[in-house]
Amino acid sequence: MFVDPVARGTGGGAALLAAAEEAAVSLGASAIRLDTRADLVEARALYARHGYREVPPFNDDRYAEHWFGKRLSGSFGSRMTGVRSLT
Repeated sequence: MFVDPVARGTGGGAALLAAAEEAAVSLGASAIRLDTRADLVEARALYARHGYREVPPFNDDRYAEHWFGKRLSGSFGSRMTGVRSLT
């Protein structure tokens, strides 16, 4: 996700995150995972505020330094492959 610097602090990041979660649920996903860099403190705080928890690394992206996961409600089974338990 990326929010233009002039739009930061206006709720755009939360709106994008909510839209991604809604899309995931509509596609049958039961969990969502994302990663970010260590210097993106605001992104990490946004994810924490919205119920994401840090999880073990699930990719080897050279820019990924923190990995997050969240169970989604309202889904009826997962189409996501390779999703590990978030508990």
